[in-house]
Amino acid sequence: MTDIITAINTWAFQAVGAVSSQPLNSVLGPLAASFLVVLPLVAVWLYYKKDRNVFSFAVAVVVLYIIGDIIKNIVMEPRPCSLPQLSWINHVGCEAGFSFPSNHAMTLTGPILFVKGYRYLRWLYFVWLALILFGRVYLGQHYLTDVIGGIVLSLVFGYALYRYRERINALCMRILSRLPLLSRLAQRLSA
Repeated sequence: MTDIITAINTWAFQAVGAVSSQPLNSVLGPLAASFLVVLPLVAVWLYYKKDRNVFSFAVAVVVLYIIGDIIKNIVMEPRPCSLPQLSWINHVGCEAGFSFPSNHAMTLTGPILFVKGYRYLRWLYFVWLALILFGRVYLGQHYLTDVIGGIVLSLVFGYALYRYRERINALCMRILSRLPLLSRLAQRLSA
């Protein structure tokens, strides 16, 4: 089994290496950090649409990140870009931390369930997500299996959060309605 996983990951690094270029490096590097802008914009979109799922969306992002980080610290797999035997792969730098699962895949995949009712937003989010996940392997930050594992785990945990979204939304509304500075937020979404 380990040989199959190694072969898959090696194939992926060779495939992305065949298309590597400086312009692509300069685009995919910063794109990885775009979630700091995109996720708040999605939350603002949901709020603007008076979609109470804005709460469960935000909770899902945080919970999925925490779960991914816990798994990373249990598995403790080194990043491919940090291994001398993989010095041939494309990478422009090596992030700190561990590799499995990809926290980009963990944190960003599951929340797509919360925007599935918005056709254009769903497709924009999907394309953006695909570019980021491709970039994680392309930049040598993760093995393909890290990304696939992150996607699967994110969809499993994300679906559980999505299934209980009404309870999460109601709890968040109750909490916000008790906080004087944020009660207007809850009022706007309950109208």
